[in-house]
Amino acid sequence: MENLLDKKIIAEIEKSLLAQKKQILGDLDDISREDNHDADNMTAKFPEYGDKPDENVQEISDYSADVVTEKVLEKSLEDIDKTLERIAKGTYGICKYCGNPIAEKRLLARPTASSCIKCKTELQENE
Repeated sequence: MENLLDKKIIAEIEKSLLAQKKQILGDLDDISREDNHDADNMTAKFPEYGDKPDENVQEISDYSADVVTEKVLEKSLEDIDKTLERIAKGTYGICKYCGNPIAEKRLLARPTASSCIKCKTELQENE
């Protein structure tokens, strides 16, 4: 199925995704460190506030929040990378399930969408 999206819209979405990717990489750099034992080579940094019990509690709390944040950011980054690949291949805006065009409104609202509303709704109803 041919992509019916305006090339200017795709270019704007791509520019926005690249900016988001840069922001996410910066955010990940702030809360993560390299870890060769982790699948994605990154793991949340463990903060060091001190040795007092309240400082230890705060360290664990902040670390736990950073682990969750890291996973969310990594998933967002993965979605952005997959979307940028589809843009490069010329398949952006085409539903991966039915091959029909994804509505422009959907892509503007959720640029990383890879399925049309109909297919997404059917998938959610079958979960």
